[in-house]
Amino acid sequence: MSSNQLKSVELFSGAGGLALGMAQSGFHHELLVEFNKDAVTTLKKNHDAGHAKIKEWDIRHDDVKNISFEKYNGNIAVVAGGPPCQPFSLGGKHQAFNDNRDMFPQAVRAVRESRPDSFIFENVKGLLRKSFSSYFEYIILQLTYPTVVKEDSESWESHLGRLEEVHTKGNYKGLKYNVIYRLLNAADYGVPQKRERVFIVGFRDDLNVEWSFPTATHSQDALLWQQWVTGEYWERHKAKENDRPKLNISPEKISQRLQKKYGLFEPEEKPWVTVRDAISDLPCPKEINNYNNHIFRDGAKSYPGHTGSPIDEPSKTLKAGSHGVPGGENMIRYNDGSIRYFTVRESARIQTFPDDYHISGAWGECMRQIGNAVPVTLAEVVSKSVYSVISHKYLQ
Repeated sequence: MSSNQLKSVELFSGAGGLALGMAQSGFHHELLVEFNKDAVTTLKKNHDAGHAKIKEWDIRHDDVKNISFEKYNGNIAVVAGGPPCQPFSLGGKHQAFNDNRDMFPQAVRAVRESRPDSFIFENVKGLLRKSFSSYFEYIILQLTYPTVVKEDSESWESHLGRLEEVHTKGNYKGLKYNVIYRLLNAADYGVPQKRERVFIVGFRDDLNVEWSFPTATHSQDALLWQQWVTGEYWERHKAKENDRPKLNISPEKISQRLQKKYGLFEPEEKPWVTVRDAISDLPCPKEINNYNNHIFRDGAKSYPGHTGSPIDEPSKTLKAGSHGVPGGENMIRYNDGSIRYFTVRESARIQTFPDDYHISGAWGECMRQIGNAVPVTLAEVVSKSVYSVISHKYLQ
């Protein structure tokens, strides 16, 4: 561990997307906890292979409920993780507080026991559904006052009431975190995927930290500008007119709309990264190649609502799927209408995993791990911003 790295603990690590992004931001994981054996196999395979970011991680295959975090008390800069999202996912049964897979109480316990300077938790967009609004408030207030603990005989609604009283009274002297959250679209930060996720970030109150979520760096308008105003995108990819999408409106109208909005100057943001941008340098997966996880899989079918990700846009959200992999989100659609499944390597690129990072398991299992992961680039953007406001405490 180098002198400028800050110690961190991560729960529900999955295939390691959040952990990799945090490692690239200056955090060093003292502990990673993951229950799923296939995801642990992925983590350990990369660890044992000596992957630069991972080789020093302590990877624990265990249920978070069995782990005590008290030994990290006062010695951890951040607790991070993606508590299992099935209770809130639009693709799941969305039972939330009635679902035994809801692991937010364990995330709160980890914060309570380790008293980190900060925390970063990520979850699905469904967490913000109107039907879950009271429970989402409950999550936020638990993270704000983690030592106001729910009693065994107490319902979550009664505990929420107590937390609201503590919050409105305004004179609480115990462990407190200033918590904010935001729905982020990964495409707006350079990930080749339209993936909306909720990030919940908190800082211990006594640190007096001022922080806001990072400003978006990429935009759809900037992509459309390079495609239909300057044509730079097509030139870069050497894409002829017959290898461009057929639009519902004319390119001229798109160009006119953008020029009316921006004048002669292109948007300040960088263009959204497309599927073509992400995978164009990879060989055809039907050919023998040296890329790990880059193997062709046959059988992709298209039908209404199941049409794949257009090659010249960021991909649709890659999903894990509770009953196998939903093919629509995990297929590439070319401009001639043909489709095929993404390879595991292509999907890993769309989630911004490095090429030397191996995903272990059969195709469906690999896609499940990738679909559950936090995009590495998005994790890096958020965690680097957190690092920037707490690192001074350690590096003075």
